[in-house]
Amino acid sequence: MSDEGVVQACWIFNKESRHNLTVRPRSPLSEVLVPSVRCLGLLAGAAILFSLPASAEDAVCAPVAKVPLERHLRQLSLDLLGRPPTLEEYQVVQAKGSITAEDIQAMMKQEAFFQRMRTYHRALLRSNISASVFDAGDSRLGGAGTATSAYGFANNPSAGLRGLNGVTCDSYIAQDDCNKLGTDGKPLFPVQDPHAEPPVTEKKCRDEKGVPLPVSYDYDTSYYKCTQLDLTDTTLTDCTVAKSKPEVLPARYLYFCDMRRIANGTLHPFLCLPDPAKNTTSALTVEQADASGNVVAFTHPNPETNPTLARLDRCTLTLNKRNNVNGTYAPQRGCLEREGYVTKPAPYWATTADPVRVCAIEAQERPANPWTLESCETTRFVGDRTCGCGVGMRRCEVAAVHTARVAAFNQEPERIADSVLRRDEPYFNILTTRRSFLNGTLAEFYRQKQGVGVFSVNAPGGVDALPALAYSDVDTWTEYTRDTPHSGILTTPAFLYRFPTQRSRVNEFYDAFLCKTFSPAQDASLPPPEDACNRENNLAKRCGCNYCHATIEPTGAHWGRYGERVALYLPPDQFPRYDPKCRDCAINGDTSCGGECAQYVMQAYDGDGANSLGLLKTYLYRTADEEKNIEGGPALLVQRMMQTGDLERCAVKRIWNEFLGRPMTPEEQSMYLVPFSQDFAKSGHRLKALIERVVMSDAYRRID
Repeated sequence: MSDEGVVQACWIFNKESRHNLTVRPRSPLSEVLVPSVRCLGLLAGAAILFSLPASAEDAVCAPVAKVPLERHLRQLSLDLLGRPPTLEEYQVVQAKGSITAEDIQAMMKQEAFFQRMRTYHRALLRSNISASVFDAGDSRLGGAGTATSAYGFANNPSAGLRGLNGVTCDSYIAQDDCNKLGTDGKPLFPVQDPHAEPPVTEKKCRDEKGVPLPVSYDYDTSYYKCTQLDLTDTTLTDCTVAKSKPEVLPARYLYFCDMRRIANGTLHPFLCLPDPAKNTTSALTVEQADASGNVVAFTHPNPETNPTLARLDRCTLTLNKRNNVNGTYAPQRGCLEREGYVTKPAPYWATTADPVRVCAIEAQERPANPWTLESCETTRFVGDRTCGCGVGMRRCEVAAVHTARVAAFNQEPERIADSVLRRDEPYFNILTTRRSFLNGTLAEFYRQKQGVGVFSVNAPGGVDALPALAYSDVDTWTEYTRDTPHSGILTTPAFLYRFPTQRSRVNEFYDAFLCKTFSPAQDASLPPPEDACNRENNLAKRCGCNYCHATIEPTGAHWGRYGERVALYLPPDQFPRYDPKCRDCAINGDTSCGGECAQYVMQAYDGDGANSLGLLKTYLYRTADEEKNIEGGPALLVQRMMQTGDLERCAVKRIWNEFLGRPMTPEEQSMYLVPFSQDFAKSGHRLKALIERVVMSDAYRRID
């Protein structure tokens, strides 16, 4: 480095004075540089200063240079606005000869600055719940609503509804016209397997309660090998014709002749027999026939050996009852039993107003199973043949809807933080404000109670008080006020889903806002394995675990009114501290209690647990003082942390790291951390003031 622009600064000590400062310029300063004194040691530490020999004159500082004016402007523009300066901006600063606090404040009024800080908060909060909502396709509809591809479950639920994962309905047969004849006396819709079905006019399209029944079936190739009969023979239009040709279809296998759709969508006969390539089905070698000589089942020759698969019966349109309970249905093993379609108005997510075809099961709108009276407004609806997607198909979604919801939930915490910054409010309002924002996607989600079984989120306020926005209005974000329990970003679905347990929520709060991590002390030790302390179920007391969990458990209780692995607030009037119904179910061994007690202690693993059956889980092992954390919520936690100064110090460290691209060194912490934190507090915790303080510091302008 040349001497130009360098200031040689030394602390000069003598017997008379140990704190006189002499600055000796070694050469003229450049016009674009501002004089600077930078000490590399603990310049502000009195212990170091006073440890110097009284008779010595030692230089403990090194020459340091600041970046040129133009580079300083570029640095500020990139850090604050996310872009390099324009030519005009360079010219203005060169004409002034300096960058002032007013210049920085002007930058922080630009839209680019707010976008830059949204990115900062997105990273800080790790706002991405795409991997936290475990949908697995259970509520996503396949199909396109067209004449050949009706909307319907095409993933996991299909196994319980139709016999196999990924199987949808029959898009070629209208459910309620499955047994009707046309004016010509022929079936109104094609019958797939007339040789094995009852006469069309005797078919049942729905049961006594209006639940859709199968209108066609196919053999499941997981069990059967289905061989297409001679496609070149144009006379093979159905299985009855095929039966007349023994060389093509042995007569005894008529019921295992399956009319299946081929590539061009037409029906063609296949012979489906137990798959000889599978160990389970190749053993089914005994044919059982009816009085007419038609095979009706394949069985194992030695059923007394309890084989994995002992029998496969011919497929029919008859549904089995699950556990012989009316209103519950189980597809027959080896059979794909398909219902037909229903024509409905376009669902809320559709881009067209034209009516669409929906599988008859999914088209239903019931609030509860008409036979068992079990609710259809829970996750179970996807496996209940009687429920369906609800009015307007609100309970279901397609992939684009799921993606839009995840994106909207991810944005909510950023917009809360953005609103605090734009209004220049106290920064920690982002942790306590009831203010929030929603777009059309979220407005419809809350108002219509959509996404049942995928997103376990309750409305953050009265539904009628929420802004009424069209589902398609994804770019308009409207402010509203959430109910009293809510506390800034800490109770948003994005935070609750991203950090799904009380412990993970505590960990994120400590890491992001207190700059602290949990780890046992260096001198931590464990007792012998046989020590009873190792078997303590209360982690706040278990040996080894208690080093961290003595803090984590009572702190996590601040989220005790928010369910784990969901984003549900548990209001006291609906989820009392103690529920005798849940206790009675637990004592009787019914740990699910009809799905109503998932948030309660239903099993006992120790004496405390045995005495706590029917207790809301979050109250287990809590002391009377810790129970106050549950009722105070996250807002009480923030209030307590405000008294320690840790929030201010962590904010200084975070902003320093963000704009200098590195953490504070120990020397810098001793020089800057306390005064910056104090100034931050004096400013009313205004984040802009803190950012201005950091980017105006000597450290920000160091050449190195």
